[in-house]
Amino acid sequence: MAVAVSGLTKSFGSHVAVDDLTFNVEPGFVTGFLGPNGAGKSTAMRCMLDLDPKDSGSVTFDGSRFGDIDQPVREVGSLLDATAFDPNRSARSHLRYLAASGGLPKSRVDDVLGLTGLHEVSKRHVGNFSLGMHQRLGIAAAVLGDPQYLFLDEPTNGLDPEGIKWVRQFLRDLADDGRGILVSSHLLTELELYVDHLVVIGKGRMLAQGSVADLKSQQQSTITVRSPDWERLVQLLTQRGATCTPTSSNTFEVQGVPAELIGDLAALERIPVHELHTEDVSLEEAFLDITRDTQEYKSGGAQ
Repeated sequence: MAVAVSGLTKSFGSHVAVDDLTFNVEPGFVTGFLGPNGAGKSTAMRCMLDLDPKDSGSVTFDGSRFGDIDQPVREVGSLLDATAFDPNRSARSHLRYLAASGGLPKSRVDDVLGLTGLHEVSKRHVGNFSLGMHQRLGIAAAVLGDPQYLFLDEPTNGLDPEGIKWVRQFLRDLADDGRGILVSSHLLTELELYVDHLVVIGKGRMLAQGSVADLKSQQQSTITVRSPDWERLVQLLTQRGATCTPTSSNTFEVQGVPAELIGDLAALERIPVHELHTEDVSLEEAFLDITRDTQEYKSGGAQ
């Protein structure tokens, strides 16, 4: 039971937007879908939902193709464009239309308005909504059918800190209730707080996948050491294969050996150590390293 993506490929002319992607979206898990701008995330999600035709590969939802699902609104909910609303409709009218077209009871409209905090503005025209309110309405529409799977493209775009925290807990609760969530976001620090699995792509190709800890463990941590006898400690560590970089008076950074070895070596050689701590790699740092060669737009230094 899962969304199974196998060999998904999509081209636009000579440009390969999605290149042989294979991964799963498992029930009970939040899967983060990451990649630089232009990586192919949105195109892949559209192909998975049959909104764009794929060139090759397959996508199944618990074994069925999306087009073969009898009531797709009850199986898969999506938010791919937070502005895809009739600006002259109210939020309630929009959701009632979706409920009627999907064969859903009217009571679901009030349910999702309550879930997303839109009850008080439900009669306002969508054209007067802020971007954050559009996001909430998009999420309300996505969960209208109480689906098993959710596909969300940048769901926190335009939200204030309270809204971002709400999305985080909302998606976490849905996953804990057995739903499978695929969420694309550039807010990596925020995403790190609630995702279970990560899929990282660049130029349409798979670059890495695994848990947050898996991806971060592939990068070298930096250890900061401060000692009045730092030069001798650097010499001893270099002999053991470490890379040492002085940063300030009596302080240097170490890569290539564990902190335990540094502490044991200093104790053995009776070298006083006034500071020894490991700076863990963040998801953002791991992401930038993994995608380094696939960044379409790279910022230059100050002139």
